[in-house]
Amino acid sequence: MQLMATLDGTIVIVALPRMQAELDLSDVAKSWVITAYVLAFGGLLLLGGRIGDAIGRKRAFLAGVGVFTVASLVCGLADDQYTLIIARAVQGIGAAVAAPTGMALIATTYAVGHARNKAMAVSAAMQALGSVLGLVLGGLLTVISWRLAFLINVPLGLIVMVVAALRIAETRHERLALDATGALLATVGCGAAVLAFSQGPSRGWADPWVVGAGIAAVVALLGYVVAERRAEHPLVPVSVFDNRSRVATFVAYFLAGGVMLTVSVMIGLLVQDVLGYSALKAGICFMPFAVGMGAGNLLATRMALHVAPRWLVIGAGSLVVVAMIFGSTLQRDVAYFPSLVALFLVGGFGIGVISVVLPLCAVAQVGPREIGPVSAVTLMVYNLGGPLMLVVIQAVQTSRTLYLGGTTGPVARMTPAQLDALGHGYTYSLLWVAGVAVLVGAAALAIRFSASDIARAQHTREAVEAGEL
Repeated sequence: MQLMATLDGTIVIVALPRMQAELDLSDVAKSWVITAYVLAFGGLLLLGGRIGDAIGRKRAFLAGVGVFTVASLVCGLADDQYTLIIARAVQGIGAAVAAPTGMALIATTYAVGHARNKAMAVSAAMQALGSVLGLVLGGLLTVISWRLAFLINVPLGLIVMVVAALRIAETRHERLALDATGALLATVGCGAAVLAFSQGPSRGWADPWVVGAGIAAVVALLGYVVAERRAEHPLVPVSVFDNRSRVATFVAYFLAGGVMLTVSVMIGLLVQDVLGYSALKAGICFMPFAVGMGAGNLLATRMALHVAPRWLVIGAGSLVVVAMIFGSTLQRDVAYFPSLVALFLVGGFGIGVISVVLPLCAVAQVGPREIGPVSAVTLMVYNLGGPLMLVVIQAVQTSRTLYLGGTTGPVARMTPAQLDALGHGYTYSLLWVAGVAVLVGAAALAIRFSASDIARAQHTREAVEAGEL
C-alpha cells in the first residue's frame, strides 16, 4: 500500500499528454489530475492517522485501501475531466487514511527487534522507490493505455485488503475528538490557492473566479489557524513550532517538496510535448535521476553525522540550482546523452541529499514520544509544498508560453512555432525552480542544529522504529 500511495503521486506524469489528447483536457484540468491527488493526500494525512487511533487501525486501513481501490477504478474508467479529477481527489483521501495507519500497523504486527527493523526498511524502500518507479511504470503502461496506470491498482488493492483482513490483528482504539474542521479548512485553503494560480494565466488575474478563489484561500487558511488554536486535539500541535531551527526546516522542506514535484512534471512534459519522446521513453529517461537520488541519499546518510546540516543543504541546493540553470538553456534538438543525463544526475543527487538531511533536522532535539507526530507533520509539509509550488511555476510557464506566441491545449494541434514557444515556457520554468532551490538554501541558513544533534536524532528515530524506546 505504501508503494501504491507514493507511486500514484507520479505515475500519471508521463501519461498526461495522452490523457489530454483522449479526454480533451484543458491545461488547467491536466494540472489538477496531479494536484488533486497530492493535495488531498498531504492535506488529510494527519487526520488519516488520527482516524486509525479513533476507530482501530485495521478498520481504518481497510477503509482507506477500499476507498483508494474504488477511486482507482473510477479514474481508469473516466470519460471526462471532472470525473477524473474528483476521483483523483478521492483516491488521495483513501491514501491519506491507508498510508499512516499502515505504518502504525507495522509497530503492532511485528515484534520488537530484527523483524520490525526489516519491516520498516521495506516500507521506507517502497516510499523511496514509488516516486521514480511511478514515472517508469506510468510510461510502460501508457504505451498500452493511460487507463492502466489507474486500473493496475484495482487487483493490487483487492489483494492488500484480503491479506490485511486475514493476517492483521485489530488494535485498541480510543475516543478522540477528531480535528476534521482543521483538516477540511487546510485542504480547502490549499485547493483554493491552487485554483487561483492555475486559472490566473488563462482567465486573467482580475477575473472574478480567480479573485474569489484567492479570497477563499486566505479566509480558509486563517480559519484553519483559529480552529487549530481552539481544537482539543489539534492536527498540528503548537509545540511543534517551539524551535526556530525546526521552523526553518519545515520551510526548507516545504520548498524542497515543490522542487521535487515540479522538476518531475516539467521535464516529464518537456521531453514528451517538445522533444517528442514516447511515454515509455520518457519514463525510462528518468532512470539517471533515480541513480543520482540514490547516490545523494547514501552520501547524506554518512555525511550528516559529521557536517552541519545547513551546509549540506546549501551545498546540495547549489547543485540543484546549477542543474536547473543548465536545463533552462536546453533547445528542441538537445541530445539525451550527455545533456539530459547530466541534468538528471546532478539535480537528482542534490535532491537526494536534501531529502535525507531535512527530515533528520525536523526530529532533532525531539523526545522519543514526539518523534511520530513531528515526522507526520514533516511529511505533510513536504506533500503540501509539492502541489502549491508546482501550480505557481506552472502559472509562470503558461504565461511565458502565451507571451512568446504559444497556445495551450494538446500539442497535436500546435504549429512548430507554437511548440518552440511551449519549449521555451518549460525551460523558463526551470529558472524558477532554481529560484526555489535558492530559497531552500536561504531557509537552511537558519537551521542551527549540529552534526551531533543529527546523529542523536537518527539514533533516536531508529530506536523508536525498532520499539526500543
